[in-house]
Amino acid sequence: MEKWIAALAAIAATTVACAEPSVDDIVNKANEAAYYTGDDGRAEVEMTITDGKGGTRTRKFTILRKDTEGGNQKFYVYFKEPADLYKQVFLVWKETADGKDDSRWMWLPALNLKRSIAPGDKRTSFVGSDFVYEDVSGRNLKEDEHELVESTDTQYVVKNTPKKPGDVEFSYYTVRIDKETFLPRKAEYYDKNGKLYRIVEATRVETIQGFPTVTESVVKDLNTGGSTVNAFSNVQYDIGLDENIFTERFLRRPPREVTK
Repeated sequence: MEKWIAALAAIAATTVACAEPSVDDIVNKANEAAYYTGDDGRAEVEMTITDGKGGTRTRKFTILRKDTEGGNQKFYVYFKEPADLYKQVFLVWKETADGKDDSRWMWLPALNLKRSIAPGDKRTSFVGSDFVYEDVSGRNLKEDEHELVESTDTQYVVKNTPKKPGDVEFSYYTVRIDKETFLPRKAEYYDKNGKLYRIVEATRVETIQGFPTVTESVVKDLNTGGSTVNAFSNVQYDIGLDENIFTERFLRRPPREVTK
């Protein structure tokens, strides 16, 4: 009888284990949910930056995204406010292949200057906010080792450790992923001493065109006490964006998709 019970328990445990997706499946689905909704997309963003003393600044911009072959993507960010950022453009060609760096450019109209953003600068501040350039288009999954460290009733918790620790300011980060939508809900970054110093959280999620969508995200810098909120509005998917928009030619001449 005891052997029979033990056998049933072993079968049950095996069934549960088999039902749990692999960590690679989890991070791939989370990446799809966060950055690959539809074939393309558009959103208006209002960014509110709060410094450690309580002072605030705002930025308003439009972001376009187009998926291309092989899981690659292109992003176009057009700034509308404040006046000193008006018509500034951030362009990204995101690469997923091993050994290939993303290409990033910034168009600075006040200086009539196109500036390339070096791969080593992708972890620096995005237009003076607590977000970094890499937050906008996402981090290449192949840059980290992934480990499933916890599975609750509602979330997977994945630890991500950089393969090249000298290229980044963190030692690792954990991401809490919703089991139903696979949207990343909270990321916590730890410094080289193992101290939590940065939190990125999806604070509002809505269903748009049938897709669960983050419509508000917040990043907190625990060292400075500062924070930044991105509020997304007029989100649209599958609008048929022309890939030509995402070229250097349109850095100087913004398309109507971002000016209307």
